[in-house]
Amino acid sequence: MESLDRSMRISSLKESLVKKLSDALDKSTDKGWRKLGTIVSNDRRVKISSNDMEMCSLKVLELEGSPSHMLLRLMGERGCTTGHLIDYLKTLGNTEALQCLQPPALQIVIQPQSVALLCGYNLHLSCHAVGQSPLQYQWFKSKEEVPNGISPNLVISPVQLKDAGFYICRVNSGDAFEFSHWAEVDVLNISTLSGKSYPYLDGQLKLLIQPQSRRVDFGENVLLECGAVGRPIPQYQWHKNAVPIPNGTKRKLVVSHGMQDTYGRYHCVISNGADIICTNEVEVVTGPGLPVPEQLHATDKVALLIGNLSYQNHVQLKAPMVDVYDLTNLLRQLNFKVVSLLDLTESEMRNAVEEFLLLLHKGVYGLLYYAGHGYENYGNSFMVPVDAPNPYRSANCLCVQSILRLMQEKETGLNVFLLDMCRKRNFHCKSTPNIVLRVTANIVFGYATCQDAEAFELSSTGFINGVFVKFLKKRLLDDEKITVMLDRVAEDMGHFDATKGKQALEIRSSLSERRALTDVILPGDSEDQTHSRQWAKAHELPESMCLDFDCGAQIKLGFAAEFSNVLIIYTHIVKKPTDMSFCQAHVTDFSKELDVDPKEINRETPEETGIYLLSSSLPQHCLYTRISSLQKLRGELVFTVCLQGSFTDMDDDHPVHWTKTVNIGKPLIARLALHRAMRRNSCLQTCPIPHSPSCSPCHSPTPEHHLHQGGYHNPDYQSDFSHNNYLDVFEPMQGAVGGRGESYYDNLNLCHHEPDDCGPSNPIEASDDIDELQTAFINSLQLQSQ
Repeated sequence: MESLDRSMRISSLKESLVKKLSDALDKSTDKGWRKLGTIVSNDRRVKISSNDMEMCSLKVLELEGSPSHMLLRLMGERGCTTGHLIDYLKTLGNTEALQCLQPPALQIVIQPQSVALLCGYNLHLSCHAVGQSPLQYQWFKSKEEVPNGISPNLVISPVQLKDAGFYICRVNSGDAFEFSHWAEVDVLNISTLSGKSYPYLDGQLKLLIQPQSRRVDFGENVLLECGAVGRPIPQYQWHKNAVPIPNGTKRKLVVSHGMQDTYGRYHCVISNGADIICTNEVEVVTGPGLPVPEQLHATDKVALLIGNLSYQNHVQLKAPMVDVYDLTNLLRQLNFKVVSLLDLTESEMRNAVEEFLLLLHKGVYGLLYYAGHGYENYGNSFMVPVDAPNPYRSANCLCVQSILRLMQEKETGLNVFLLDMCRKRNFHCKSTPNIVLRVTANIVFGYATCQDAEAFELSSTGFINGVFVKFLKKRLLDDEKITVMLDRVAEDMGHFDATKGKQALEIRSSLSERRALTDVILPGDSEDQTHSRQWAKAHELPESMCLDFDCGAQIKLGFAAEFSNVLIIYTHIVKKPTDMSFCQAHVTDFSKELDVDPKEINRETPEETGIYLLSSSLPQHCLYTRISSLQKLRGELVFTVCLQGSFTDMDDDHPVHWTKTVNIGKPLIARLALHRAMRRNSCLQTCPIPHSPSCSPCHSPTPEHHLHQGGYHNPDYQSDFSHNNYLDVFEPMQGAVGGRGESYYDNLNLCHHEPDDCGPSNPIEASDDIDELQTAFINSLQLQSQ
């Protein structure tokens, strides 16, 4: 057991510990607080005056007043550390007070956490303790011992409905024992409700059971039910007509005829401390024969989010990482299957889109979000991969409209494209695509900016959203028709002074029904879930594990996902031998395919290794490693955990090393093999459109014709510009899961320099002929026959 950190200020000590110290000093006459004050007053590091001592003595006159407590508080305010206090108490000779600062014989360091999960999944509860004697564990459910529950980790596989309840763990160390906190386990059974499997649940708060509209006849009761899984366990609050219902704090709400004005609209707010989800709003109708409003639904919801920022031949961006992260969290709250990817090459983008298309079938809601460099020619939008040459042409990029054509073939229920990129012309691209789209009333385009305009980042020292997502994330969970929701986003953007006259949201839609991203999921009979399960497997995190080393030390290895292709590994020392003076564990020997920089792994804070968005939700006092570009991994992820330690009877300059090899298989997106070459029969490669890589390659011009790109823009600016297109805005960093606080803007200034040369390599206004072509394409999208 380690003792208290000597450098910690005593003002940071727990109140319970300070009270024990105060009681020990108050009851001692010759080795109490007065003598301690005298010792401290002689030390120049902590200045305690005679007036301070008189203030302490007056505490005796107060009911339950403690002069020792007052003295300790003053010492803390003057900078006294735990090390100083231990030295003072040794000089004082008060062994009882000193004993308060010694580590307990037994201490629980990891408490079990309440959780809600699905029936048939694996239940994991953990309780880890440290002690001076061998430890023994015993788990209880309520007052009954759990059979074979004698290890720090309680695993019930698979968990059943009967396993729901309250669990606690008792830890014994010699004559000492401690009980853990209570952990509540809620088990949901949704197989009878939807007939749908949920192979990917990562511990985040996720809504799985939506309430349904009901009709209640006079004198009858009706049950409204919702359900979510997550860790910590979700808390529920039902609302009727936007007003909280007293005692409506359970998953199930009984609506009876006896309730005053039973008719109304109901929804439930679900939270677990870190996240908040709202269910759909449903209607309860009273009286016989009244119809229940019919709800539109999706047979499934899938979303592909791509953020390209680390460009090889163009200006690098910052906002796409934050934008993709925030939208991922929000879309998952709406029950979308989401894959979020950063920094994809051309082949990786095409393979990701191909996997995305395999998930689509009749009635599915498909959403594609892209943030990065891009351009628009003749009404067709092109997304630019990170390995695109300078300048790039359609053969190097992905055409959004060709993806839409392939989505239409799947008879999807809703096709949504949110394009956070520039829409300037690319004069290096002379091709004129002829993409014939079907007439369907289910297409919605949300462009971050208008035709022939640019999308902007906000310049900041921290990580903040781009302009589009800054306002989109505030509206995305609204239970409104998606075009209505985007209209409100456009209105919000219109009030933003920094982009007035420079960037405005443009919406194009052929949607004829009230389709919303909040619509419920009701799987169809023809649904093929084989590939859906494979896609979901690609989001499973490796199970955390404890590694036991021969020296007696135990290391916990944990994992988290920042994106679908970014894995976080953290190591924590759970137990070390009492005679070991130093102990540290780190990970090493990663595959060269991942291009891991040894200088940026095994850092003491998440931020040091580039983990900015997940830092607040990761456990503390660990070493952190960020593994990006998992899509490049061809084999299983194998690495080494190295334990370095030294003992009290040996030279600290020559520590001992122990190693263990760990194989976690193919984590996250690595399972989908996006690194593969495009197949010859690929739908994205063989379709007769000019962006296909099967077309003749375009050669880059000589260096003097190379172009330089800024912001979310096209490459049509000369490379000697000293500024990129961005907004110089100073704004505090947003929270990792969507900050709740307001943003503050000062010194708003658009840094956009127009080039002096107006040659063909610079953006110019579109000609009338081009406008006509674009209008023709838009009209074809808006239900005109081909």
